[in-house]
Amino acid sequence: MLTQGQPTPEVVDRIRDIPIYRTSAGRGHFPVLDKPEIARGFPDNWMTPRLAAALESGEAEYVLSTGTNHARMQIIRPPYFLLNSYYRLWSEHPDIAFTWEQGCRRVSLTTVLATEHVARVNAKKRGTRPDPVPALDERRLDARTVYLNLRLDPALWERHEVERMIGEIRDEQRAHPQGLYHLDCSAHHLAHLVLKAKQWGLWDDFPPPASIIHAYEYTPATVRRFLVRHFACPVIDLFGSTELGYLYYSDRTGRYHPYLDDMGVELIPVHPGSAIHSLIVTSVRNPYMPLIRYRSGDCVRTADGTPDPDRIVRFCGREKELLTTAHGPVSQGDLDDRVGEVAPEVFLHQLHVPDEGEREALLVYTTFDGTPQPGRSAQLAAAVADLTGLSCRAEHRTHIPVGKSGKYAWLARDGR
Repeated sequence: MLTQGQPTPEVVDRIRDIPIYRTSAGRGHFPVLDKPEIARGFPDNWMTPRLAAALESGEAEYVLSTGTNHARMQIIRPPYFLLNSYYRLWSEHPDIAFTWEQGCRRVSLTTVLATEHVARVNAKKRGTRPDPVPALDERRLDARTVYLNLRLDPALWERHEVERMIGEIRDEQRAHPQGLYHLDCSAHHLAHLVLKAKQWGLWDDFPPPASIIHAYEYTPATVRRFLVRHFACPVIDLFGSTELGYLYYSDRTGRYHPYLDDMGVELIPVHPGSAIHSLIVTSVRNPYMPLIRYRSGDCVRTADGTPDPDRIVRFCGREKELLTTAHGPVSQGDLDDRVGEVAPEVFLHQLHVPDEGEREALLVYTTFDGTPQPGRSAQLAAAVADLTGLSCRAEHRTHIPVGKSGKYAWLARDGR
């Protein structure tokens, strides 16, 4: 797929007629492809007779990348491209393929935006508008997958919502001959559901899943440990994106493995000498919008700090969210490591950084049991100061709001 960072001749032959790549193919050198280049002139910069025919027939479609705290990007892909990538990986994963083979239903607990998207698609098929509170059947993506969440901020779920979701999980479980189901989730959403169920005496009613995949956003180490402690089944992480599909998966111990069919990966330090690397992907998995040396926007660390993609041990957040410090760039994963080491009882945390010229940062955090940790606050503040070089104080909060995307931001540049 790649030779010394450049696509192989076989790959070049497959993409040379796509307008965005014609100049590079003629020169024999492909620069790193950034998201603004993809958007510039879209879709004409991707249009070929083959793509036009695929769009006309429905074999290709326009979609938006999921986005988190950044602008969404329009892309072209086959229908259900990401879902098919998920299903294939699930069916081949050494720890959880048995739940696929057993025909387990997939219950998805993630952002309300994902639920609303499914409801909109189903309503469009019927020629109607989606119901403001869609029934369970309106939230079915296909015969195998149903979505649960109907609220933006899972911390604000009320008892009747938790009872509804647990009841819907139970219904999906009972539909299987052996009472098995697969739980797909954002790790934060599942942790909130567990905490709410325990708080209201509903935990005994929560049907245990046969397998769990958490994806969609970065999962803090403390949250993963919380889930592993509460569920006896394999808990698997997937790494991927709307435009690429899934690239890596963890095993049940948390170790990552590549899943790079029709893909190649290279790593470039985010700054000279940095051990944090940008993930650069060459992929022809999507035949209608192949991405050549595409900067995904994700950051990784390797076992030895070298740019060797075979030694990736950590996906540590988004490149746009790196914090520049006197000690070098700091990623979400770097802060997460410090927090997890100092205070394993922390559930959510968010670092508020000061304007230029000010030096005090604020780390706000919640705990799994909801109680303040006065002794921990000083330790957390010291850990942040050591990591960033900024003076810091830490404060316990009862609530950290979720972002408008339904995902949590680890860093807030809010002028404190």
